[in-house]
Amino acid sequence: MPYVTVGQENSGDIELYYEDHGSGPCVVLIHGYPLSGTSWEKQVPTLLATGHRVITYDRRGFGRSSKPTTGYNYDTFAEDLRALLTSLKIRDCALVGFSMGGGEVARYIGKYGSDGIFKAVIIGGVPPYLLKAVDNPEGVDAAVFEKIERAITKDRYTFFTDFFKNFYNTDVWMGKHISEHAVQASWNVATVASPTATLACVSTWGRDFRHDVSRIDIPTLVIHGDADRIVPIAASGERTAKMIRRSQLYVVKGGPHAVIWTHADEVNSELATFLGKGAAAASISAEK
Repeated sequence: MPYVTVGQENSGDIELYYEDHGSGPCVVLIHGYPLSGTSWEKQVPTLLATGHRVITYDRRGFGRSSKPTTGYNYDTFAEDLRALLTSLKIRDCALVGFSMGGGEVARYIGKYGSDGIFKAVIIGGVPPYLLKAVDNPEGVDAAVFEKIERAITKDRYTFFTDFFKNFYNTDVWMGKHISEHAVQASWNVATVASPTATLACVSTWGRDFRHDVSRIDIPTLVIHGDADRIVPIAASGERTAKMIRRSQLYVVKGGPHAVIWTHADEVNSELATFLGKGAAAASISAEK
């Protein structure tokens, strides 16, 4: 299995697990909490079919990556992403981030600029600033994050069970756009995550990404479900799209947080249109 080393904790290397498939314009998919790169399984085939090289990876603390007790902040997450791109010698790519992954997209560009990034996509992302503050009245009250942290500390397995109900809006979409087996699979992936990472990442959701978002100067697609119970669209997607000059907002009607699964066809259509066809797919289309 392929890994890239991004740091060290005591005597052990900190390694990120990644998968690298296809050829053509590169697309890097950055997963949400508390999942892994496998959560993109409905998007990868579409992107490969449209002639893209597709890279997924597991954030530190999640999936098959190392599970250190340090580094759970967006500066480090952005550094990890940069180490991955550098190791794979990726010089031109699109960044696509879901949920927490939207924070990586914003912080990466805010920290390193957009050189080498030709497009960005933020799906159900946490930017620009989820935490309610004096200068951010649209945000979510800090008590919400504190309640989540208490639930995780008490029993993270029960927390995951309750979390995924609102992640997928199972009361609306169970048996229609999501199955019990798919929800169980997500729960299984979540339980593999580091307990430290599971707890530490919650506070990162409320980080202020406004400066980072203001630095995004490339074409950007913002996708968000208007029934998102995890990251409300009014506090996130709508505001992010307004802050980025070269952006477009696509609202998934009735979409929950995890639209990459429940509304995959709709999301994939928008992704394919926005990212375009790679050279291989364009060549095949021309021959038909």
